[in-house]
Amino acid sequence: VCFALPWQCFRALCCKGPPPPRPEYDLVCIGLSGSGKTSLLSQLCSESPENIVSTTGFSIKAVPFQNAILNVKELGGADNIRKYWSRYYQGSQGVIFVLDSASSEDDLETARNELHSALQHPQLCTLPFLILANHQDKPAARSVQEVR
Repeated sequence: VCFALPWQCFRALCCKGPPPPRPEYDLVCIGLSGSGKTSLLSQLCSESPENIVSTTGFSIKAVPFQNAILNVKELGGADNIRKYWSRYYQGSQGVIFVLDSASSEDDLETARNELHSALQHPQLCTLPFLILANHQDKPAARSVQEVR
C-alpha cells in the first residue's frame, strides 16, 4: 500500500531502472564425444532435449542463473577435434569436464588422459574444475570411486 502522492507511487513501482548487471563468467566444457556435454548445456538452458545434435566443432551458450551468467564454450570431443581444444582455453575462468561413466574401459582411459592433460595445461591448471560423471542412470554406470 502506497501512502504517498500518486506520482511518487508510480515512480516507486515503475521507475526502478534496469536491474543491476549480473556478473558473467567464461567457462570451457570438454569431454569425449557422447559424454553428454550438449545435453547438459541444453538442460541448463531449459531447452528441449529433443533434436540434440552432437557438437562437431564448438558452440557457445549463455547459461543464465539468478546471480550470474555462465558463458560456456562447449568443445566437440571427437578424436580429430580434441587436439585443438587448447586453442579455446584462453580467457576461461573455469572448466567443466563431462565424463561418460558408462563408457568402455578404453574410452574411460582416454577420458582420464584428456582430463590429466587439461589439469596440467598452463591456462587451466589454476582454474576451478567441475568433473561431472554423466550417464549415472545407465546400468553400466560406474560410481565416482570406480571412475577414479
